[in-house]
Amino acid sequence: MTLPDVDDLLRRAVAALDGEERSGQVAMVRAVEDALANGRHALIQAGTGTGKSLGYLVPAVAHAVRDDARIIISTATIALQRQVFLKDLPLVLDALAPELGERPSSALLKGRANYLCKHKLGGGYPEPDDGLDLGALDPAHAGPTSSLGREVARLAAWAETTETGDRDDLDPGVSPRAWAQVSVGGRECLGTQCPVAADCFAERALDAARRADIVVTNHAMLAIEATSHEVLGPHDALIVDEAHELVSRITSSATSELTGALVASASRAGRRVGARSSDCDALEVAARGLGAALDQVRIGRLPFGLPDGLALAVAATRDAARAVLRGVEAAKEGNGAGAKLATARLTEVIDISDALLGDTSPLVVWLAPADGDYGGSIAERILAAPLDVAGLVRGKLLEETAAVFTSATLALGGSFDSMARQLGVADPVTLDAGSPFDHSSQGILYVASHLDRPGSGGIAADALDELADLIRAAGGRTLGLFSSHRAAVEATEAMRARLDVPIMYQKDDQVATLLARFRADPRACLFGSTTLWQGVDLPGDTCTLVVIDRVPFPRPDDPIAQARSEAVDAAGGSGFMAVSATHAALLLAQGAGRLIRTLSDRGVVAILDSRVATARYGGFLARSLPPLWPTTDRVLVLDALRRLDTERRLDTERTAGAS
Repeated sequence: MTLPDVDDLLRRAVAALDGEERSGQVAMVRAVEDALANGRHALIQAGTGTGKSLGYLVPAVAHAVRDDARIIISTATIALQRQVFLKDLPLVLDALAPELGERPSSALLKGRANYLCKHKLGGGYPEPDDGLDLGALDPAHAGPTSSLGREVARLAAWAETTETGDRDDLDPGVSPRAWAQVSVGGRECLGTQCPVAADCFAERALDAARRADIVVTNHAMLAIEATSHEVLGPHDALIVDEAHELVSRITSSATSELTGALVASASRAGRRVGARSSDCDALEVAARGLGAALDQVRIGRLPFGLPDGLALAVAATRDAARAVLRGVEAAKEGNGAGAKLATARLTEVIDISDALLGDTSPLVVWLAPADGDYGGSIAERILAAPLDVAGLVRGKLLEETAAVFTSATLALGGSFDSMARQLGVADPVTLDAGSPFDHSSQGILYVASHLDRPGSGGIAADALDELADLIRAAGGRTLGLFSSHRAAVEATEAMRARLDVPIMYQKDDQVATLLARFRADPRACLFGSTTLWQGVDLPGDTCTLVVIDRVPFPRPDDPIAQARSEAVDAAGGSGFMAVSATHAALLLAQGAGRLIRTLSDRGVVAILDSRVATARYGGFLARSLPPLWPTTDRVLVLDALRRLDTERRLDTERTAGAS
């Protein structure tokens, strides 16, 4: 049977979705097909509106049929993973099956902690360290009266009806603390030794994934594959959506942490399963010694390894943990869940201690407070992260595997070179598929070049004045993206005092709730940091103005950025451009991309940082942004916003009158 070419398959899929052909999508489909067919690595930038999911799903499905290939598709978040698996992929499979003559099988795969553990729910694991005593819950009885107990009782009832045990299938959801009572991570899982292994939700999902032609997973699972052990099984091709987030996800997954609390918890776990009391006592003494040693050192990066006193405390901790682990292995309860849990915690302590006491040159090591605030707090944690993850990606994910990396932001400063280096991709095929939007006629990029250079800390008074004038001109309708929560809070308080439009702050409520309110009120403004820069979709009149307070460079005290920048400098490059400017360009591009989401969207992206127009690296940042019409003319921008506001208010009045 001669199968249709990929262009015909794309037309079939687009028609099934009542869509229309887009030149960028056609180019992307061809590039993905070529990479998969020839075992190449490809970096494909596909702007908003290109139809990126269809652009890789159509050739992936065709490749699975033509070449009997097994394909892994990874997304940045579980929410996007569900969208691809439950919506986009089934539509493509339905559309293409008549043309291809068969329908490839598919499966959804997440980490074990996303699935309910029946053994833990039934009391098979020791009580949690927080002292909560829920025991095995029988949903037929009233159950506990606390809110947490009621949540766990509901989970027990749900366990009897759910087919997947997948946390995301539970509606409404439960708190993280409640879910922790009924789930286990990969280290704690008993695997095939579990007495209820035959009914294990996680094992069912893993088995289905092993047998599937197309597996939809997420970057957290890729991180496990790259840093720990094989979870995905043999496959012929890898497609990474939202690939710009992969490096940070792998770095986060590979970051280890040692604290006195972790050591004490490991000791208690060992004591519960019969390790010698004297060994457990010694480990608890070592935990206190570790805490005392941390009290003597300042927070921040340790470029030359651990100081002597802290190194001695870590060595004592490791040796004591090894003794307890030997006792756990010799105990009668050696095959139980309690022993598995104790082994996991003790091994974690030993592994991070060994890494800290060995050659730390491939690592970034630093001390941090418990809350992550580096403003002079007491050190309570030792952390270690890989200096570079390109080798992990190249060696564990790309070797002898065709791979496609795609995102709306891969060509930073107009080049794919930076992202290719970060991902460990040598000599990739590259494509900028563009966007169907006419950014230069739909939007304005305004850089407030007259403002003073931003100082350290929050947001300056002149920037607040500029922000207020822009919001007044726009009539609200503003998404404020700030480089820190401190700046977001200061801006929120100032605008609430000056303006008569609703001002919402990211931490006022759940982000989903705030976004719903923002969409419902055309005069509303939403301010925040981190979460709002990426993945927020606000098409239509909801968002006329996107304001970015400053270039989002990494924090000066960010230990990983510091170390990576120094490594580039030592190799003869520019650490600032390779690390700080690249980080800023990526976030700026993501933030600016919140404005134009449909063919009819219009508005302004306003950057209140004059350095984009005046600094030597400003051109690099500007080339990373969507191609909006650029200007530094304040009056022109305010007039444009006022006209848009007037048009939209008149449209609203006409709509109301017609109804």
